[in-house]
This record gives sequence, structure tokens and C-alpha cells, in this order.
Amino acid sequence: MTSTTSTSTRIREFKMPDVGEGLTEAEILSWSVQPGDAVTDGQVVCEVETAKAAVELPIPFDGKVHELRFEEGTTVDVGTVIITVDTDPSAGPEAAGPETTGAPQSPEGAAGAEGDEGGQGGARQPVLVGYGVSTSSTKRRPRKPQPGTGRSPNEAQAALQGELNGQAASNGAAAPAAPASAPGAPGAPGAQGAPGTAAGTGGRPLAKPPVRKLAKDLGIDLASVTPTGQDGIITRDDVHAAATAVSTPTTAPAPQEAPVTTPAAGPAPQAAPGGEAAREIRIPVKGVRKATAAAMVSSAFTAPHVTEFVTVDVTRTMKLVQELKEDPDMAGQRVNPLLLVARALLVAIRRNPEVNASWDEENQEIVQKGYVNLGIAAATPRGLIVPNIKDAGAKTLPELASALGELVGTAREGKTTPAAMQGGTVTITNVGVFGVDTGTPILNPGESAILAFGQVKDQPWVHKGKVKPRKVTTLALSFDHRVVDGALGSKVLADVAAVLEQPRRLITWA
Repeated sequence: MTSTTSTSTRIREFKMPDVGEGLTEAEILSWSVQPGDAVTDGQVVCEVETAKAAVELPIPFDGKVHELRFEEGTTVDVGTVIITVDTDPSAGPEAAGPETTGAPQSPEGAAGAEGDEGGQGGARQPVLVGYGVSTSSTKRRPRKPQPGTGRSPNEAQAALQGELNGQAASNGAAAPAAPASAPGAPGAPGAQGAPGTAAGTGGRPLAKPPVRKLAKDLGIDLASVTPTGQDGIITRDDVHAAATAVSTPTTAPAPQEAPVTTPAAGPAPQAAPGGEAAREIRIPVKGVRKATAAAMVSSAFTAPHVTEFVTVDVTRTMKLVQELKEDPDMAGQRVNPLLLVARALLVAIRRNPEVNASWDEENQEIVQKGYVNLGIAAATPRGLIVPNIKDAGAKTLPELASALGELVGTAREGKTTPAAMQGGTVTITNVGVFGVDTGTPILNPGESAILAFGQVKDQPWVHKGKVKPRKVTTLALSFDHRVVDGALGSKVLADVAAVLEQPRRLITWA
């Protein structure tokens, strides 16, 4: 619910949208704006990564950025407010009240508002019927602890941790006071609190959410970590150092005890600075990589895979690629062997339409598709993705080349949308670009066939009764044996090979 007052409606909240089908969270990769920046309707304010792709989020209104709720690298649930915007910055400083952030007002906040006689002069503001009236304070608490503000160390720590979480209080209510710490000057040696806590606070360790998650994954108690960051903040390096210390405990005896060693034994070995833990790198699996891993496991253990192979002479196809590159009708298009492999597969599907289908587990039916959305597996910095060319079977060769070039370019830039990766019917994976001859590809979920295209290389080949060096490659076709039987799979693979061996079949079989 939104208040009808002009003060509260100035601050507009933008929530994490559902940028895909059924997605529940997204990671904030980068912010394009900072508090105080002016924004306009449709301007991109941040880039997020979902389980499907990286997506840019535009803001739906004009104004000035009021607050960024989360730091970069934070995973946020769909529907959570991530940024607020002051839609009327010309009206002067905004009075931050409970309706600005959407959080309920605490009694302390209400008392503070009633006691503020300056600014608005106690003007009454209409609120929801039956809930009385309230006034908003015109004083905002500093976003970060400032020396000389008069706040207790516990209040300063609470405010700082709020900043680290990207959820600093903006309603003017003081944080609940924690139990008083032991006396001592903040800068005195006796004021140093436990490792990992702000000096003199003895409270909750200060760390950003990604650092807290890292500590949780490594089994490290943040209260035992010695912080090295500014204002006593625990950094990633601090957590890794603590993990190394835990995994490589010293084996030297205590000073007050006599070493229990034989006369021939040397001094007790010290733990090497670079222990096993220091030589290991743990990479959190999230976003595209996490979704890909889950999809591959599901596909491998639900669809009975069968893979067939064929080695074929593609010398004529490689000559045709060179001719097409010089053809004025293909000027500016992406012409390569993959283009003709894709065309050959589309011809084979036209001759064997039953392969372009999927298995409906719920209804125990085979769903045959009257269209071909051709998926192209693409390796990106964020992992393997499989965008697809919609209605590829209906495109001419120049149109197919244009779509293929756009698909690959978009994938490399990390701008592939979730919609581009949905609805695929059959896929090609080009392992030849990595110098690999062939492989046994795993089906993309929801599809019944995937073709692997190996590297093209010179090999001795019997051609017209003589052994000659020819351009040769190996194709591998994996298919779902519930949908495609051995005969159908063999026909499809043989047709693809036949077209690549004699590319004139692109015309005669079309």
C-alpha cells in the first residue's frame, strides 16, 4: 500500500523483477548508477545474472537515485526492493519515514518524529483510514558512522553492518541498543574487542554478505577472524587466512612441556605458509553454471542417451565455404563450416521430421514439433549456454547466416536473453573449434537430438580409387531413445553426412 501524501510518494521502490520463467533469485553483477545520480524512465541501472543469463534492468520512472539496497555480488530474491528513487528531487531533501522504505515504524522512530519541532513544523499528514496520523522527521541519520556524532559504539556498529548489507535504516529510528561493552577509550589498547568485531563493541562481526557466505561455506566462525579492512570490516582474505590456519594447525609442543621426540628426531615441523587449503580455489556454482549443471544431470539420468558416429569427407563443403565468402549475396554475413553443418541438419530434419520431437513425461506422449528452433551451444565466460535460432528451418541461407552471427556475438558479450534460450528443439555443439575430433554430447533438456561437429583436418582418404589427402571430420549424434529409435537416428546422421560430402544435395534434397 502506498500513502497518498506527497512526501511518501516521492520515493519510489524498484523491486527485483522475474526476468525469466519461474526464476526466484538473481545476483547483482554491477550497478550503473550511484546515490544522487539522475535517472530517466527506461535507463539501465544495473546488470543481474539469473540461472539463465545476464540481464540489464531498466528503471521505470524518472528522478534521482535515493538508495541502493544491495552491494554488487549479492544474490537477491525476486520481489525484493533493490533501489529507491526520489521522483521529485527539486522539492528539497526528502524526509525519510516508514512509508519510504516500506518497513514498520518503531516506537522510538514515532517518538522521534513527534519530538521534532523543526522543518515541517509538526504539520499533520493524512495516512490510512483508522491508523491515525504521524509526522516525518526531516533529519536523516548519516549512512556511515561519523566521529563526534554522539552515537554509542553499538549504534555505530549496527549502522555500519546495515551499510555492509545494503540495508541501512533510513526511517530515522535508532537501532536497538546492545548490551554495553566494557569501558575503555575507543583508541586505547584495552578497547580492542574480540577478533572480527568493531573496536570496543564486542558485538556482531562486521562483514559484507558475500564474505559471510564464504565464511559459512568454509565453516569459519566470523567471531574468530581478525579483521584487516577499514573500520574493522572482515574481508575475503581474512576468511581465507583463517581457513588456512584452521586447516594447518601447528604441531610444535607447548613451551611448558618437554618435546616428546626421540633423540634422533629433529625439531617439530612448522606448517608451511602455503598449505593444501591455500593451493585450492573454491568457485561458488551459481547463475548459468548452476542451472547448466542441474539441467545436464537431469537430462543424463532421465533420457536414455544413444550416440552414433560417422566420419565423412567434407572437402567439397570446405570449398563451398570459400566460394560463399566471396559471393556478393553473402557479403557481410558470417560464413563458416558451422553454417553449412546447420543447413545440412535442417535438410536432414526435413527428410526425417520425427526426430524433431520431445518426450512428455507427465502425459507419456511424444510431442512432434512442426518448427525447428535450432540451438547452438556457445561457451561464454559465465558458462555454457544454448541459445536457439527461432524457425531456423524456414530461413534462407543468408538469413540463417545472419541469425547465427547475431546469436554467437550476443552470447560472447553475455547479453543473451532468457527468451533466446527457451523453446529449442534440436542442438548443434561445435567441439571442433577446440581441436577435438568428436564427443558424446548430452541432450539439452526438452530436446531429443544433439549433433556434435568435430574439427576438420587433413587425412589420407580413398577418393576415386586413390589415397589422397582430404578434408575429413567426424560427426556424433546423441538422441533420446524413447523418442528416436536406432533406425531413425542412423538415417538423420547419414543424411547430414551425405549433404556435407556432396553439398549439391542442399539443392536436390530441398
